[in-house]
Amino acid sequence: MLSGMTAMAPARTAPDLSFLLDHAGHVLRTQMSAALAEIGLTARMHCVLVHALEEERTQIELAEIGDMDKTTMVVTVDALEEAGLAERRPSSKDRRARIIAVTEEGARVAARSQEIVDRVHEQALAAIPQGEREILLRAMNLLVTGPLSTPVENPQPVRRARQRGNQIR
Repeated sequence: MLSGMTAMAPARTAPDLSFLLDHAGHVLRTQMSAALAEIGLTARMHCVLVHALEEERTQIELAEIGDMDKTTMVVTVDALEEAGLAERRPSSKDRRARIIAVTEEGARVAARSQEIVDRVHEQALAAIPQGEREILLRAMNLLVTGPLSTPVENPQPVRRARQRGNQIR
């Protein structure tokens, strides 16, 4: 074993952006999950309800928006149907396609869940002075619409952080 290993460690020249983004995202997901669980929803269920209310969308389109695989999407929509919050219906645009239609109760729940999501976001940002919040959000938008918009192809796929329960990014 090498003595004085800490002296051999490379010096950091900048904060560890990967750690900061991963940790903040993980903690925010756990807070969101706990808050939405109070009304019996998961973050994925919230995502499907809100985006299905925006316009007529197929299950595949909603899965892409929510970054869900096919199996996860089916389980999520099944849970929404079982709760009476959404249903699969034929599309008015393409009779071969099926859309996810939100019920009246689903729309009420989506409004409540959006209030919860907004509250969790506000609480997360509360530690940052107002002017700096806007800078952070603009900077994050620049990252996710620019250099961090698309995962790169990798011969060894990168696993996402392990998550408990149904959570969404």
